Amino acid sequence: MNFSKFDIQSYSTKRVRLSLAFLPVAVLLASSCQAADAPPQTYLNSIKMEFVRVPAGVFFMGSQDYEEGSSKEKPRHEVHITKPFYLGKYEVTQRQWLAVMGTEHPSNFSSPDRPVDEVSWNDVQLFIQKLNELEREGSYRLPTEAEWEYAARAGSETAYSFGDNSKSKPLTEYAWYELNAEKQSHPVGTLQPNAWGLYDMHGNISEWVQDLYGKNYYAISPKEDPMGPATGRKRVVRGGSWIHQAYSCRSAFRGYFSADYTDSDFGFRIVKEIE
Repeated sequence: MNFSKFDIQSYSTKRVRLSLAFLPVAVLLASSCQAADAPPQTYLNSIKMEFVRVPAGVFFMGSQDYEEGSSKEKPRHEVHITKPFYLGKYEVTQRQWLAVMGTEHPSNFSSPDRPVDEVSWNDVQLFIQKLNELEREGSYRLPTEAEWEYAARAGSETAYSFGDNSKSKPLTEYAWYELNAEKQSHPVGTLQPNAWGLYDMHGNISEWVQDLYGKNYYAISPKEDPMGPATGRKRVVRGGSWIHQAYSCRSAFRGYFSADYTDSDFGFRIVKEIE
C-alpha cells in the first residue's frame, strides 16, 4: 500500500494523540502543574531591583591546591544548596539605596548606577529591614557565604567563573579591579556576566555576606546549607573590588571585617528567598 506524505503526517499525529490519551491522568496533571508552579527565572521588585533565580545544587567550596589560596580558603569541601533562591543580578546601586532609605547614599564614588559603597554590615541590615517593610514581606536578606560562592562559580570549579588563568581569558572582561578600574568603582553590569547571568561577582565592590567568620569553620562546616559559625567577632566579605589585584577577585577569596567597618570598596547584593 502506498502512502502519501500527507497520510504519513496524519498517521503520526494520530499516534501521538493516542499515546497521550493512554498516559495516566496524574502524570499529565503533575506535568502541567509543575510548569505552572515553577518560579520564573528572573524577578523584578517594586523599586526595579532585578534578581536571577539560582537553582539548588552541589558544589565544592574553597580553593584548589594549585590556586595557592590562603588557609582561610581551605579545606575545600562539598556543599549542598538545597533550595533555589533569587540573587541580585547586580550589586545594590546608589539609586536603589536612596529609594529604600529615603536619605542620600554615603558613597565615595557618587553616581546613581554605581554600587553603593561606604556601607557597613550593620548599615546593610537596616537597608534590608526597610526593604522588607517597603515590599511588605520578609524574604530579603544577605546571601550566606556558601550561597554567594555557589552563585559566583556558576557551575565552575576553576579559580574564576570563566577559567583558571586571569590572563588567558582576561579578567578585564568580567571584573573592575586594579588593572582596569582607574582607582574607582564603575556602574553595575557594564562588563560580562558569569554563566548564570550575574554581573560583577568578580571585582567592582567587595560584597558583605551574612556569615560570621570562623578561622577553622571550613573543616567542620555542615554539608547542607551552611550558615557560618554561631559566634564570632567579624563578618565575611567576598568578590574583591576595584582596588584589588586579580588574586583577590577569585571565587574562593574571602576577607573578614568588623560589622561596623566601612570603606569605599565595600557594598553588597541581596537574596530574595523563594517561598
